[in-house]
Amino acid sequence: MTSRAPLSNRLIGGLLSAAAVAAITQVATALLFHATNGALSTQLESISFFFVPSSLLIFVLFAIAAPLGLYRRWFIALPISLVLAVIASLAGTVYTFAAAGNALTAQVWPSVFDTLLSNNLFFVLFAVVAAMTAGRVIYRAFLGHGSSAGRTTPLALVRLPAGNLAEGELTHLSRTLVDSTLADTQWENYVAALEAEGFNTIEVEAANTHADSVFIEDTVVILGNTALITSPGAASRRGETDAVEAAIPGLKAGLTVARIELPGTLEGGDVLKIGDTVYVGRGGRTNAEGIRQFRTIANDAGFTVVAVPVSKVLHLKSAVTALPDGTVIGYAPLVEHPELFNRFLAVPEETGAAVVVLSDDAVLMAASAPKTAALLEDLGYRVVTVDISEFEKLEGCVTCLSVRVR
Repeated sequence: MTSRAPLSNRLIGGLLSAAAVAAITQVATALLFHATNGALSTQLESISFFFVPSSLLIFVLFAIAAPLGLYRRWFIALPISLVLAVIASLAGTVYTFAAAGNALTAQVWPSVFDTLLSNNLFFVLFAVVAAMTAGRVIYRAFLGHGSSAGRTTPLALVRLPAGNLAEGELTHLSRTLVDSTLADTQWENYVAALEAEGFNTIEVEAANTHADSVFIEDTVVILGNTALITSPGAASRRGETDAVEAAIPGLKAGLTVARIELPGTLEGGDVLKIGDTVYVGRGGRTNAEGIRQFRTIANDAGFTVVAVPVSKVLHLKSAVTALPDGTVIGYAPLVEHPELFNRFLAVPEETGAAVVVLSDDAVLMAASAPKTAALLEDLGYRVVTVDISEFEKLEGCVTCLSVRVR
């Protein structure tokens, strides 16, 4: 998994994990050959020396690959680790051969490649196993995918798009073709935009059987020191919460977990926090029982809950969000009760209703709402835009692709 952390951290994490992979591969390979050759101590030095160049190359290659995304998905990490290990083993063998004074003639290369079925076979296997275990664990641990004690930077939970993203639930839109490859790129750019604004993003394991799992905001709501695991209104989404709940201990020191229980349903897209007031949308995904349970939990955490009827959009935050100063913005034709909000500002585009607060003077929003972006810039805000067209086809917006924790 690629860490969602500053570049300097990713580079250092890459160096540490690569050193572990190289060391484990070198020691394990040398000891195996030492043992299979009668465990003669006199042979250990020569056996070890043979693999040193390859191990050094393993270190260099994995130190480069880790910050670039080697550990993001296991099914990507496995083949890439195999390729890097093969390259390192062959290049190291060529170096050792040439260093001994041998000419690199055409007759030599078949012998070099034959080592993949002899000397270098176990080197490659040990390197892949080390990368998929120790390398990945060390990289994640160094970059904060474990405990978050002492963190001062804002966090954002994110989740990779599922392989069946195009099969996501639709309520108010007709199904159109979703380009999954483009969606992956747009997701990467979205996460990169958060990182560039100082967020340390934590990646929950992908859920390839849950098409809507990329919309992670719907699965958990952070209320002060309470992490509220939701009860999705769409039955197909109820398996999304387990992995998200497992990530809670690493988010913020002192977080306690609460849950919305069936028959109550509530999705995070229906929850809009402004100071100590929480607006909750009562619509197709959040029912009255879910709001009742939510109100009890939120009140105990020091928040006041205001219920808002929602029928024209999927979630409350499909219709309205809030600027850093607390002003609620929304596309007027889709906002049924603007009088419920203390301050309301209509925006000219439907997709302009959704913003993510980045700081006191900056917001993130979809590139599909340029008129709204211009309006907010004219109000003195710095606007960061991202293209999320493929997620908009699935009734998604910039808020639902992450859970921000401050």
